[in-house]
Amino acid sequence: MTPYRETATSGHVVGALQALVSAEATAEAPAAAIEAGDLEQAVWVRLLEQLGGDGPPPDAARWVRTAVRAEARRARRTASRELRYRHDPSADTTGGPERAALRNERRRALRAAVARTPGNCPRLLTEMLSPHDPTYREIAGTLGISQGSLGPMRSRCLGCLRRMLAAEVAAPEHRGKER
Repeated sequence: MTPYRETATSGHVVGALQALVSAEATAEAPAAAIEAGDLEQAVWVRLLEQLGGDGPPPDAARWVRTAVRAEARRARRTASRELRYRHDPSADTTGGPERAALRNERRRALRAAVARTPGNCPRLLTEMLSPHDPTYREIAGTLGISQGSLGPMRSRCLGCLRRMLAAEVAAPEHRGKER
């Protein structure tokens, strides 16, 4: 590609197409989720490349419409592949890696305690902790029990789990020297 050189013909083409490029970019921008000015700028760059290489297009108005639509498609494809970076350290509510590690340790301890509960409690509590947030009807159907007996069973299992976790917190294992 030869570098762009301003000529009377290219200046005339740019001047004549300015309103068309602006109108087409303004019309296509909302559907492409791109600013009209950005789309217009991309078309101007493409036009300058065209003028520097092959000269002005034979049907400039048709070329502009085609170029605007092509740039809009490219913008949509790019937007669908890109992930925006939205991390703001000052707004970090997770508390960093230390809190994440503690949160994961609590989850692991809870899951381990659930697994040690007696009878059907592990199945019931696992269903209740499901990320899908099932209804009582769905939990009862999965466990094969009546919906009416689910409440009392849930109460017993949560009580058992509460006692197990309270005992673990109240009496931790001794580490190091005992006094």
